[in-house]
Amino acid sequence: MLFDKKLLFGGLAMIAVGVIGSLYMDSILPTGMSGMTDEAKFLLEQEQRQVFDISTLFGILWGVGFLLVLISFGTTRRKKDGGIKKLTKKPET
Repeated sequence: MLFDKKLLFGGLAMIAVGVIGSLYMDSILPTGMSGMTDEAKFLLEQEQRQVFDISTLFGILWGVGFLLVLISFGTTRRKKDGGIKKLTKKPET
């Protein structure tokens, strides 16, 4: 195999959770209306900030998953036979 299965599938799972979570958070972003009071505007701003922060965490999760996928391809080493045989010296008589 040219990749580490555990790292690859773990990274793909993290990417999937990150992307789905980010899309969900973007879909539930609260919006304001005209004629809102100052208190309602403040609460709306707090809710929007919370959603944005959680979306950022999902983005970080996506990024770490991507790095794990990249690392999974570099963790295994190929066997390098190359046709070279070890030579042993014969004792001189």
